Amino acid sequence: MRRILTTCCASALTLAALETVPLARIQQTDETLIKRARAIHERVITIDTHDDINARNFTAETNYTQRLDTQVNLPKMVEGGLDVAFFIVYVGQGPLTAEGYDNAYKQATEKFDAIHRLTKEIAPDKIELALTAADVRRIAQAGKKVAVIGIENGYPIGEDIKRVKEFYDRGGRYLSLAHNGHSQLADSNSGEASGEWLHNGLSPLGRQVIAEANRLGIMIDISHPSKPSNLQAIALSKAPVIASHSAARALANHSRNLDDEQLLALQKNGGVVQTVAFSSYVKVATPSAERTAEVTKLEEEFGLPAGTLRGRGGRGFGRGAGRGAGRGAAADTATGAQRGRTGGRGALAQLSEEKQAEVQKRLAEIDAQFPPPPRATVKDFVDHVDYIVKKIGIDHVGISSDFDGGGGVEGWSDASETFNVTLELVRRGYTEEQIGKIWSGNLLRVMEQVQKVAQELQKARSEAGESANRR
Repeated sequence: MRRILTTCCASALTLAALETVPLARIQQTDETLIKRARAIHERVITIDTHDDINARNFTAETNYTQRLDTQVNLPKMVEGGLDVAFFIVYVGQGPLTAEGYDNAYKQATEKFDAIHRLTKEIAPDKIELALTAADVRRIAQAGKKVAVIGIENGYPIGEDIKRVKEFYDRGGRYLSLAHNGHSQLADSNSGEASGEWLHNGLSPLGRQVIAEANRLGIMIDISHPSKPSNLQAIALSKAPVIASHSAARALANHSRNLDDEQLLALQKNGGVVQTVAFSSYVKVATPSAERTAEVTKLEEEFGLPAGTLRGRGGRGFGRGAGRGAGRGAAADTATGAQRGRTGGRGALAQLSEEKQAEVQKRLAEIDAQFPPPPRATVKDFVDHVDYIVKKIGIDHVGISSDFDGGGGVEGWSDASETFNVTLELVRRGYTEEQIGKIWSGNLLRVMEQVQKVAQELQKARSEAGESANRR
């Protein structure tokens, strides 16, 4: 793929080569490239398929019309040219009991209600909820921002299959069957660290949920479940699946990333990987032994599962606590058997605001004494896009951030910097057509195919019912 020389990549050239290129020419090339990238960025629909929320930021007093300290809100979306945000109904994994399911259901409905409040009451002139791919295009064309709802963790479904339809009716358009910690529906990627499994993939109820999601038109999300769960889900699904926020394991060996076998299975299925700009998934770095020891002591002091705080420092921690957007600064990692059973970020979210603030303060102090490894950059992130494009093709790659859930890299630290992703894609020689596919075309294609499969399944069921009645 042809690459364009810019001042940003000039450091890779030898000194002798630099001496042969006039500085004015380099600057002119860079300015031309930026201008071209901005034009492309304005023309394509940009979709981020994973942005966490906190219902406290969806009130009349505090909401996304304001430039909050969250990584995503309307002013930052406008500033960065981010058109579509999948707002996430996330509930951390808890006990597989009637009480646990009831609590998870209440948390999920609170987030559904918050998103509807934003789009119907707080800012209907600025942002609208999309239920179909056609809605996304229509709303974006009208000049408004677009909200879509994703459901992260099927835990709130409990053991009631009817809740799948309820969540669809509430606007949910993708569903992951597990998060960090095994759910009643599927094993989690977190079991890889502990070696403990609950279902050896999908549970019988999880298989029913996939069939129901296919029937209704909900995309199956394979970002958090275990590899066996994912391969089984791909084989079972009658519609293409997505990985709403995962990167390539070949470049960063993390259980949350997809290895080549999963990528190839997804390609065969017709799905799409929404490559995630989460620093510790993009670039696995080992912190110092001193830092690890101090963070471990902090986790133990506050009763947090091992690994909860290891991927992130105090910087940006507030985005997930207090007025921030969601799940805490905890790394999306999984360490130890306890981590395999209950999601660490869910445990962090259960702390009082005062305790979350204290954890943030103490983590910042650790940062000052034992700095965390450098964060990944936009270039590192687009390396994953490149890898997945080469491995399974341009039609199976998309983009996500996991903002306000721990996501972000240097250069794309919040929605206001979204243009930098397009700029890097242009630098690497991607065409406007290809960039359009990566930013939104592939994901919208999958949405449409999932809707089509649902219509076919509903029609077949209706015809079968009519035939049975005639007998």
